[in-house]
Amino acid sequence: MTDLHSRALRSSLALLLLLAACAHQPVPVPAAAPIAPPALRPVEAARAVTADIAKGIERHIARESESQQGFFRLPFEQRELRLKLVRVHLEYLASLGPLKNFACVDLVDTDGEVYDVDFFMDGPPDDMVVTETTVHKINGKPLYAWEQAQDETWHRVPMDQASAKLKDVIEGRDTFEFVYRVDLPKLAARARLWVPVPTSDRSQRVVTRAITAPGRQRELDDRLNANRVLLVELEPADGEGVVELRFGVERFEKPPYAEPLPDPARYLQPDRLAPLTADIQRTAREVVVGKATDLIKARALYDHVMDRMSYKRVGEGWGQGDLVYACDTRSGNCSDYHTYFIALARAAGIPARFAVGATIPAARDAGGISSYHCWAEFYADGKWWPVDISEADKYSNLSTYYFGHHPANRIELSRGRDLVLEPGPASGPINFLAHPMLEVGGKPVRLLGKFSFTREQPPVASGSTGR
Repeated sequence: MTDLHSRALRSSLALLLLLAACAHQPVPVPAAAPIAPPALRPVEAARAVTADIAKGIERHIARESESQQGFFRLPFEQRELRLKLVRVHLEYLASLGPLKNFACVDLVDTDGEVYDVDFFMDGPPDDMVVTETTVHKINGKPLYAWEQAQDETWHRVPMDQASAKLKDVIEGRDTFEFVYRVDLPKLAARARLWVPVPTSDRSQRVVTRAITAPGRQRELDDRLNANRVLLVELEPADGEGVVELRFGVERFEKPPYAEPLPDPARYLQPDRLAPLTADIQRTAREVVVGKATDLIKARALYDHVMDRMSYKRVGEGWGQGDLVYACDTRSGNCSDYHTYFIALARAAGIPARFAVGATIPAARDAGGISSYHCWAEFYADGKWWPVDISEADKYSNLSTYYFGHHPANRIELSRGRDLVLEPGPASGPINFLAHPMLEVGGKPVRLLGKFSFTREQPPVASGSTGR
């Protein structure tokens, strides 16, 4: 292998860990491959490249599907998958170097299983050729991880041999800059935007470094849940502008922690999308029957949710924390897992609450973050116990860890459901606040935030500290 070819391979595979949330299983592929992380690209150039790569992989999947009776066919584990496109992970598309590109895509099989598939492509933007197609995850569960050697090459590691860090867990303490960006659409009328502002607590110290936004800005308090929210009031001329918030964060691993609970009833009340129906109450009774303490009951409910749910982001309805959807489909993302758990806990008389933020990738030190992540806490023995059931379901040998711990590589953006703000959206209480809430002319408009980070040492510097 020439030095040039070796360097190209290094460049290609480096991104895999840079995008560790989205790597792949061989069909077949080499057991190891070398790489060195590519330099960060200017935002505008990266966005242009991303659009080209997205079009290229969509063309490839459409062309292959058209020639294969409407399915993208992929050999996998002595069978042939018949797949349909669900979504292209825009946050993981990247140029690895001249004429080399990477794409990560979710596809669903005819049996309803969701496969996270990676593609490597060579060639110019208008004529990219796929050179490698591999599977990384099935229903959100990774088949292996990537580990960097001392020579800066990356190698596949079976999940049963992977360290906690390769499973996105940093214990102890983590420090990083977190960037929350909103690209505004064109605005046909006056608009209002609500964006979460993370606060400091026992598990995180947050320093606001910069907030840039068009229009008029003011900060709102959600005193019931101890949330802070940035309200941006916009004119049509502010359309296609950018809202960006930068925070320095020092985050600590969260174990069970003692805290008085003067009003347990508050955390036993249903949420708008999580009613305590007769079915939920019956299921809770059946799961906890014979269990002596709230802690034992909570573990039984935790295991029940893992056994019952599958991590799938397919079709309509997932990602809203909708209990009816979760129960009917037995699937969803982190919000659906934890909505189900919280409802069961409350039905069993165990106070429980919801929080949402983002996971900071453990295996790389900078770059984009795919989306929000959420979790729950329940109250037993005078303590709040953190749980993360969707992650425990992905990494089964960490299921004990996630019953009572959240790792340090996280940021919490807001707490609670059905958030009431003044002024708030015309549509009523906010279901939960991770991505921004936008109303144009009093009508909600779907809008996603873009999250990124840079890991830092030493800890967070001085600035205006959140509460």
